[in-house]
Amino acid sequence: MSDMTSSSTPRTSGRVQFSQIAAATAPTGFVSRAREPLRRPQPGDARPAILGARGVIKSYRKGPLAIPVLQNVDLAVSEGEFVAVIGPSGCGKSTLLHLLATLDVPDYGEIYFEGNRIDNLAAAGRDTLRNRYFGMIFQAYHLLPELTMLENVLAPAMIGESVMGYWLKRTKYRERASAMLSMVGLGHRLRHKPRELSGGEMQRTAIARALVSQPRVLLADEPTGNLDKATGDEILALLSRLNREQNLTIVMVTHDREIAAAADRTVTLVDGRVQAA
Repeated sequence: MSDMTSSSTPRTSGRVQFSQIAAATAPTGFVSRAREPLRRPQPGDARPAILGARGVIKSYRKGPLAIPVLQNVDLAVSEGEFVAVIGPSGCGKSTLLHLLATLDVPDYGEIYFEGNRIDNLAAAGRDTLRNRYFGMIFQAYHLLPELTMLENVLAPAMIGESVMGYWLKRTKYRERASAMLSMVGLGHRLRHKPRELSGGEMQRTAIARALVSQPRVLLADEPTGNLDKATGDEILALLSRLNREQNLTIVMVTHDREIAAAADRTVTLVDGRVQAA
């Protein structure tokens, strides 16, 4: 296996520290460091919090009505931890994941990554964060039907580089994308298109795409929701292996307690509030 998938390879090797990007793309008055550590208290656990939310409130409007979704949510995820956020439909768990990913912004409260506030970053900073530091997988695989599996996995590199930058590094990127597909058991499917794959194979391709940039955090929104139980179990086993062997931090949203049991820790949301963490 290549060094890009090795657990001994530093995940930040050769990478600009996010604090530099945050400072460069923050609005006026931005305070780069958290006022206090975002760390889940646990005796004997020296791992720092890599991702967290503090006092997050979020509502959506339907005509003149404001519908509350999240109400004063606090969450801290330690580096290398596998956390499942669980709750019934409509409890706000997907909204929380989208806020952590900076796909949306809270009405009140703050989101932090590596101690840097990220919810108030400019669009360029949020784009860089998602392209280089966060991997994302969804219930719907969001694969581009006209592209092969290899091309789908290469998409983040194509987006993150200039045309010339990608062209100069294309061999390295293709090797990395091929290695990611081999790691998820699809090394023989590089030239196939999404219509030629099963649901489980498409989800594994989406995982390979999420990992191609060597992210610090993987955010998964109902990753087994469109799969049968046997295939879903395979995806959960893959996520657990990535967490265990690569120390990959994972935050997974699910409504199923059996699926959540694969994680190190379960956070329960009820009516937009954290009931247990």
